Amino acid sequence: MKLKFNVTGRTQPDPFIFEDNGKFYIYVTANSGVEAYSADDIFGEWKHEGVICSVDGWVQYWAPCIAKIGGKYYLYFSCQNKECFQHLHVAEGESPLGPFTKKKMLYDRFTIDAHVVETNAGLFLWYAENNCEDERVGTRVFVDKLIDPMTPANICKEVIRPSFDEEIFKRNRFGDGKDWHTLEGAFYFREGDWQYVMFSGACYENETYHIGYAAAKTDEEDLTKIDFVKHTDNGKWVPTMFKNDVEEGVGHHSVIKLDGQYYAIYHGRDVIVDPNDASSERRTARICKLNVKDGIITADR
Repeated sequence: MKLKFNVTGRTQPDPFIFEDNGKFYIYVTANSGVEAYSADDIFGEWKHEGVICSVDGWVQYWAPCIAKIGGKYYLYFSCQNKECFQHLHVAEGESPLGPFTKKKMLYDRFTIDAHVVETNAGLFLWYAENNCEDERVGTRVFVDKLIDPMTPANICKEVIRPSFDEEIFKRNRFGDGKDWHTLEGAFYFREGDWQYVMFSGACYENETYHIGYAAAKTDEEDLTKIDFVKHTDNGKWVPTMFKNDVEEGVGHHSVIKLDGQYYAIYHGRDVIVDPNDASSERRTARICKLNVKDGIITADR
């Protein structure tokens, strides 16, 4: 089931869903700044709110997320300037749509795809960065503790590593004979005794682009101390969400629980028979039910 949007001709890559005071918001990737949508019902009509945050001199605003902490709203996103790769930033605001005034770069290295959560042990930042030392080089999922909403502790832990060819972003990407892998778009949540980290793997243009997850049965509140185990089928690759007959490029999602039911809000592309009819950017936000029980996640699509 697709989310309905009342703005035609737009795309919504990397949708992050957020509920506040009975209203819903989705934040998406865009070139000139973080774009947002709002709705009174996730299955109703969505209003395009336009660009709600940007940083002077920076472009390509990727994979935003938002958190409400101490009555303030903190918008996390990565962006790039002419001299550097993507860097994670945070901006503080007075409402889910801003204005976002106080802004800060979180890391001085390539970092993307934030998800900030709070447990009894404090604030934690899930994100993705590179590891070029491992046998399967590439981008993978990390977690860091936050001293406050705008200050990382830099005690980063690598949580989910690539282990399958299906997670390859591009073979021989930099001409050094090494295949580049990508795990990104982490989203953390807890259900009962189990804690989960969902993620996207490969490149959104690849045949094997997918959503998977890792899980841990533990009461530990410090997320940097948990050893999450990637879900497989006896060691074989088994994605939770993958392309089907009607949609492809399925990935980079967020999760919301409403009336006891989990939903994934993700992006995908409608399958087009004639590739000459396809535009370069066709990712739109969609929704499906997630079934979450005893360390296992399945999707109804």
